[in-house]
Amino acid sequence: MSERIRVACVQLTSRADKAANLERAEALVARAASAGADVVVLPEKWNGIGGADVLYELAEPLDGGESVGAMAGWARRHGITLVGGSITERREGRDKLSNTCVVFDADGDVAAVYRKIHLFDVEVGGHVYRESEAEEPGDEAVLAHALDEWPLGLTVCYDLRFPELFRILALEGARIVTVPANFTLYTGRDHWELLLRARAVENQLFVAAAAQVGETAPGRLSYGRSL
Repeated sequence: MSERIRVACVQLTSRADKAANLERAEALVARAASAGADVVVLPEKWNGIGGADVLYELAEPLDGGESVGAMAGWARRHGITLVGGSITERREGRDKLSNTCVVFDADGDVAAVYRKIHLFDVEVGGHVYRESEAEEPGDEAVLAHALDEWPLGLTVCYDLRFPELFRILALEGARIVTVPANFTLYTGRDHWELLLRARAVENQLFVAAAAQVGETAPGRLSYGRSL
């Protein structure tokens, strides 16, 4: 692997229609690969967004799941490293779901699995967000070694506000940290670019942040501006 790589961030307006989300993501991953991307990063919950009922309906296991199978095929077909943003994972024996990022190497094999540690439970812009209603937090910082010279540190969205996680990943050898996200319009305007730059500068590494944009659910606006 070269000392220089090309990274593409896919920006989407995902909603509750999984089939439509998969179709759109597949086209954009192919477009990024055709433009020479070595690494493609999808946004948070790229295959489906909605309330707790929607998430339970769309959730799937990693083994045999439709979205995981699709991502493995895209990575293999295009010969890219694919950071699968995040999907809502159903795990056997657990009542709650996980917000899970799966990374695939250029052969389509799973290189790493990270489950979002910090859940977004806030009230902002007149809306209440309670990820813990349907999801449980992960408990492990994860580095993906899909590229020999470019260890990838994995985070998801709200993790961005916790510099300790980024520091751990940097100390473990990350050269890039990926931040698939669905930042709200209200918090994004004030904090998105500021925090991404801060995490990059304080750890002296690259950050690749793929975002949702627009109205992903009725009245809920996402900031976009992938960086």
